[in-house]
Amino acid sequence: MKLRSTLGASLGALALVLSTAGSAQAAQGDFHYKYVDGYGQEQHVTLHDPHGGKCINLHAVGDDEDLPGYGPHNDTDAAVTVYLGASCQGPEWRLRAHGKPAKDTLEVRSVRFDAPIAE
Repeated sequence: MKLRSTLGASLGALALVLSTAGSAQAAQGDFHYKYVDGYGQEQHVTLHDPHGGKCINLHAVGDDEDLPGYGPHNDTDAAVTVYLGASCQGPEWRLRAHGKPAKDTLEVRSVRFDAPIAE
C-alpha cells in the first residue's frame, strides 16, 4: 500500500513538472528577419519558439556597430516589440501575433516577446 501511494505521488509530481516545463516561457511559432552579410548577400534568419519576457539581441545585427536587420515578420502566438537599438533600447515598434511581414524599411537589432500568460 505504501509503495502504491509513493508511486502515485511521484507520477503526479512528474505530470505537474512536465505540464509546466518547456514552452512556459516561449512564444510558439517563428519570427523571421533579414540582414545583409559582410559579402553583401541578403541572409534570412528564423527564431523558432523564441523565449518570452526577455530581451534578445538578434544574430549578426544585435550590436549597435552592425548594420541592423530589417523586414521582421512575427509568426508566433505572442506579440513582440522590436527595437532599433541593441539590448532593447531606442525606437521601438509592436508587431502583433501571427501578423503580416513588416516592410523592409523597418529595421531591428533586438526584440522582446510578450511572456505567455500562465494558465
